[in-house]
Amino acid sequence: MKRSNAAKFAAAAAAGVLALTACDNATDTVDDAGNGGEQTSDVRVGLAYDVGGRGDRSFNDSAYRGLTQAAESLGVETRDFEPADGEPESAKEERLATMAEEGFDVVIAVGFAYAESVQAVAEEYPDVHFAIVDSEIDGLHNVTSLVFAEEQASFLAGAAAALSTEEDHVGFIGGVETPLIQKFEAGFVAGVEHVNEDIDVEIDYISQPPDFSGFSDPAAGRETAQAQYDRGADVIYHAAGASGNGVLQSAVENDFLFIGVDSDQYANAEDDQKPYVLTSAIKQVDVAVYELIQDAVEGDVEGGIQRFDLASGGVDYTQSNEELIAPLVEELDGYKQQIIDGEIEVPTAP
Repeated sequence: MKRSNAAKFAAAAAAGVLALTACDNATDTVDDAGNGGEQTSDVRVGLAYDVGGRGDRSFNDSAYRGLTQAAESLGVETRDFEPADGEPESAKEERLATMAEEGFDVVIAVGFAYAESVQAVAEEYPDVHFAIVDSEIDGLHNVTSLVFAEEQASFLAGAAAALSTEEDHVGFIGGVETPLIQKFEAGFVAGVEHVNEDIDVEIDYISQPPDFSGFSDPAAGRETAQAQYDRGADVIYHAAGASGNGVLQSAVENDFLFIGVDSDQYANAEDDQKPYVLTSAIKQVDVAVYELIQDAVEGDVEGGIQRFDLASGGVDYTQSNEELIAPLVEELDGYKQQIIDGEIEVPTAP
């Protein structure tokens, strides 16, 4: 019998998956995550990163942590593949097909941008198990979709921002205006308004589809954050991948509070940046990736859609910066429980 999401996340946390630190930026297109851990397995796993690649301190790095932990503790052979900025859909398909051709048993695509490619390639390689993070693909026995309730964690980020602002003025910066990133926006705004409807919320997107550079442009992130600060925002939350590194830089330069995304961005911030990180709205991509690989090793991997929310521990807010977040925890945990209990319904679109 397969374990519940909550049980799986608790077990993975105990195994140390959540404690892994963020990696340094990769320099090669194909890199080896290594193995040589506690056991050995014949399972081979390939992982393809989203825009921004490894070293974004956010979404991609979270996936890499799960991959690395699987290599270390499960003994699987792993390789990770970097994307190119502005690459065509054909490059994504070729990357996934190459992994399948080279004998990888599990191929993991990080990000909704791979949706069409996963669907096309998975049909061509029915004996390979594919997984995609942040996109729902149903009806293929060899595809698992790992999707998260980003809006729930973002609601808590919005509440934290509302409880911390001194100017009654906060900001949201999205990387690219897609339905997925709008979930972050919707949750954040709902959280702010739940605390105080009179707080002004700045909303900006760095780029518009089909331009996905908004996820990999720290300079643009810095400029957008500067503009929001100049308009009065003193707490800014981003859902912009590697561009968020520029938002954090602006927070240090202008002395405003920063809310990170996907990974605990206090944990991977530079020492001079840490005092500005209020919290992060995290989704446990690392644990979802690790658990998928573990299921494959155990011969128990299944296709279909797996959903991770506050109730399962799949999303949450971080408490690493105790000085700033401790005064808010009681109230935030109250909102968290109300969401779990269905007393607060968080919107998924603006």
